[in-house]
Amino acid sequence: MNGSENNSMDAKIKEDLKNAQRAREEMKVSTIRMLLSELTYARVKKGPDAQLDDTEIVAVVQMEIKKRQESIDAFNKGGRPELSEKEQAEMDILKAYLPPQMSEEDLSKLVDEAIATTGAIGMSDMGKVIGIVMGKVGQAATSSQVSALVKQKLTS
Repeated sequence: MNGSENNSMDAKIKEDLKNAQRAREEMKVSTIRMLLSELTYARVKKGPDAQLDDTEIVAVVQMEIKKRQESIDAFNKGGRPELSEKEQAEMDILKAYLPPQMSEEDLSKLVDEAIATTGAIGMSDMGKVIGIVMGKVGQAATSSQVSALVKQKLTS
């Protein structure tokens, strides 16, 4: 991906922040500020004057979504639905920055093809199948989605 795509994704996030501030959408403002902070941290970790490409930006967004999902699960188990709702609202805002996700049906077909291609018959072949599927889906599915589906198909 080239630099202009990175600038457009960065610009979209910053523009969304301005619009949320104008509309006084406090949840959206705080969530986007947190995301911008995480992106800055990722740039600093990468090195001086480093920039993040779209793939790296999406990886940060996915990491933040995963944190929210873990918090939602913990709050639901702990009987704190009001905190779970806050995390869900943040997660919904973050999902807007993900590329379109592959449908469960399409992902299932890719997993079936990868199992057939590799001749996978059990859990010991899981890594090979996941590698092939992730190479095809890119960012249209998370590794945890692919892993869960492969595991389900290899154990059934």
